[in-house]
Amino acid sequence: MERAERQRVVVVGGGTSGWMAATALAKLLPSRCTVALIESEAIGIIGVGEATLPHIRAFNERLGIVEAEFMAATRATFKLGIEFRDWGRVGDSYIHPFGTFGRGSGEVQFHHYYTRLLRAGVPLPPIEHYSMACSLARANRFGQPARDPQQIASTFGYAYQFDAVAFAPYLRRIAEGLGVRRTEGKVVAVERDAQSGDVTALVLADGRRVEGDLFVDCSGFAALLIGQELAEPFEDWSRWLPADRAVAMPCRTATAVTPYTSAIAMPSGWRWRIPLQHRTGNGYVFASDFLSEGAATDALLAAVEGTPLADPRVLRFKAGRRARSWVNNVVAVGLASGFLEPLESTSLYLVQQAITALIELFPEKRIAPVDRDEFNRLINMEYDRVRDFLILHYHATERDNSPFWTYVRTMPIPDSLAEKMALFRRRGRVVKYREGAFLDASWVSVYLGQRVVPTGADPRAAAPSTDSLVAGLERMRGEIAAAVGAMPAHAAFLADYCPMPAAA
Repeated sequence: MERAERQRVVVVGGGTSGWMAATALAKLLPSRCTVALIESEAIGIIGVGEATLPHIRAFNERLGIVEAEFMAATRATFKLGIEFRDWGRVGDSYIHPFGTFGRGSGEVQFHHYYTRLLRAGVPLPPIEHYSMACSLARANRFGQPARDPQQIASTFGYAYQFDAVAFAPYLRRIAEGLGVRRTEGKVVAVERDAQSGDVTALVLADGRRVEGDLFVDCSGFAALLIGQELAEPFEDWSRWLPADRAVAMPCRTATAVTPYTSAIAMPSGWRWRIPLQHRTGNGYVFASDFLSEGAATDALLAAVEGTPLADPRVLRFKAGRRARSWVNNVVAVGLASGFLEPLESTSLYLVQQAITALIELFPEKRIAPVDRDEFNRLINMEYDRVRDFLILHYHATERDNSPFWTYVRTMPIPDSLAEKMALFRRRGRVVKYREGAFLDASWVSVYLGQRVVPTGADPRAAAPSTDSLVAGLERMRGEIAAAVGAMPAHAAFLADYCPMPAAA
């Protein structure tokens, strides 16, 4: 359909995904579009997406966001990875690092040498001892990565743990400064073109009409446009990811403000711990087929470390995604597009990827079907690959002490994941992607952390002698220990770099 040079983009829904989309479009495509956002104060936001992946740093930088300012405003802490407790077996603990094992250089990946020594009977500490990110996290220290790639301190990245409720207002101030027009109101009707089926306008409860050329559905689980109006099918993945509830509650921080998120396995799911500057976020993600909401709430109340700051609230969801996230002239972003439960903090990453793809494929005078198809291919690929990674955590377990863990340990898994696991078990091979959230170290951390050890390795890993490998690993541990010891405590770095504003 023909359009004016600057297209009218209407974002439906505020919250984090809505304001991320509006801010990015206004900042990066100012000559291509105008942006309006509709949200209703009467409709609450989820507000518990407090942990992120390192990709958000690049997203913020593209928007011109100053890191220290953003962290102070959202009371953020740094995140070097995710600690998993009791997943492979009760008593186990490992960290999925944001960074490499070893130096992350060379043609043969570090884990091939490491597992070769394990098979030879050489006594070695867990692989996380050879990760800068893991070692910093365990020591509760933090410093900016070194810029010199020759330094071991250059081999890690980081993300943030922040107050999700504070992030949307922070972005709103930026977006409105870029010309985004916010309209308060509740959408009660959708007008569509009779021939094309495209959305032409939204009708608000007070009778106002908001016209547009491209509509971005950030209406959350309601999926007002993509689901209710366009009826795009939802692919249900709950047979592989059975957790469909979360009870969430913040508390006072009674222990260390760690530079990592914790995911602690529970009898019918897992519990998160996310330390911010002013409080700790907690939640129990569980499967309602195995546990009631009341019992989950009681379990969370018994487990939190400090005084609760609010009543527990229950969130309900279903794992899966839309068959297509861009249909006609509607693009679904965030929960309207899909949701894969909070494990591994992928929600904001998937929001970011959808926004990035939309900007790169932004329509000209008319929407080209090939661009829309490419967007859907990219987003479906992201969801599918994240899905497999999340299923791995549940399926690669030896736990048999509850019906929930017995189910996920024995359930059939997607062929795509079965092939990945078979390759790793056979020769330590991690399927490589040019695109996607999780790189080799992420998969290796979960495989080895949950006792999936390969029986073979890259044949090139056999070249060095055993003695030289052992000596090299010892040198690396010493180098990592020295670099970690030179960095300040996490709390001290925060206090100097991005202290939160004093209470009014």
